[in-house]
Order: sequence, then C-alpha cells, then structure tokens
Amino acid sequence: MTARIGVVTFPGSLDDRDTQRAIRLAGAEPVALWHKDKDLHQVDAVVLCGGFSYGDYLRAGAIARFSPVMEPLIEQAKAGLPVLGICNGFQILTEAHLLPGAMLGNDHLHFICRDQKLRVENADTAWTTDYTAGQEIHIPLKNMDGRYVADEYTLDKLEAEGRVAFRYLGLNPNGSLRDIAGISNEAGNVVGLMPHPEHAVEPLIGSGRTDGLPFFTSILKKLVNA
Repeated sequence: MTARIGVVTFPGSLDDRDTQRAIRLAGAEPVALWHKDKDLHQVDAVVLCGGFSYGDYLRAGAIARFSPVMEPLIEQAKAGLPVLGICNGFQILTEAHLLPGAMLGNDHLHFICRDQKLRVENADTAWTTDYTAGQEIHIPLKNMDGRYVADEYTLDKLEAEGRVAFRYLGLNPNGSLRDIAGISNEAGNVVGLMPHPEHAVEPLIGSGRTDGLPFFTSILKKLVNA
C-alpha cells in the first residue's frame, strides 16, 4: 500500500488540486482533507497548500490556524507527522507556532508572480532528501504577504541549527530577512516555504521544469522506508 498524503482545503484555498496532482505524480495517494475535519483520516503526512484562506482577513493564515482540522494536525506534527506548508500553508504554520517567525506584506507592497531561483540549504528534512545541499532550483513564486521576519535571536538560531531550508538567489522578491525562502522545525518533519513546488512537477506546464517534484518524492521515500 502506498503512502497517503493529506491536502487540507480551507475556504479560499486555490492550489489544493495542483498539490494533489503533484502527490499523485510522485507515486503517493492524495487524500482530500476539509478544514472542518476533526481528524486526519489516518494519513501519513499532510500538506497545507497555497491560496488565501479566509480571504487573508486579520493576517494571512491567522483564521485558518483555528480551523478544526488544525487541532489534530498540530498535535500530530509535534509528535512527528510530516507537514509541508506552501505559501499560505507556511503562513498558517507560523500562526500555529509550528514554525518560528512571521509573514508580513511584501516590502514593495505589490503582489508578485515569477519563477524564482532558490538554493537548497538543508537536504536532510523529511521533505528535501531528494535534493542536495547547495543545489540551485527554480520554483514559481506568487504572494502578497511573503516577507519572512523574525527577531535576531531566532534568525541566528535557525542559521546555527541548519534550519534554513531554502534561500532566495538573485533578487529577493519580498524583503524576507536573510533571503530566507523556507525553514524547518527542529525535528525536520515540518517545513514551510513561500514558493510553490506543486507548480514545478511537469515539463509541459507551470515553470516548464520539474524542480518541485523532489519535495513529494522525498516524503514518499521517507514514508515507504520508515
């Protein structure tokens, strides 16, 4: 039996189907989870996808963090369940305090949509083992509130512990401190990033690259070999 990876849909999510397709292309079984679900239906991992949950009211991810599905997700993530937060999902993970720091509006105050060059900084998380540290990849980016911020102590700790997973190369698209594009928790089972790997899994659509597919093959290998 293949691994089952849940994809949570909130009101305002818009990349859930793309994420399910990426999971299927990697060889796993996508499982649709609804924001009102009170359990995770025995999935092996969860992806919080991109979009504008609850219209980004208050702050991006601030309301979604209190959806019923988040209670079991937070509990199980702390116990080791692999969780990937993409864009709005990353924002939700910071609001839920599964990842440190916060996401603010882009420093240029505009929505941005572009192919973004990244450097893989940590290839040892549950979601990045099919990359190599230092590898340069291109992943589509689209956000309005993508500026990662944290206090200096937290930033220094992330750097010292190797928890910066991805860093922007070339243009910093949103003013994120230290060019941080994605981070992980201490255990490496929870990863959040602003770019959208689910849009880079097939050569004929999206960016025309498959640089995002290793996110999904990485977690599949980890779950199958567990």
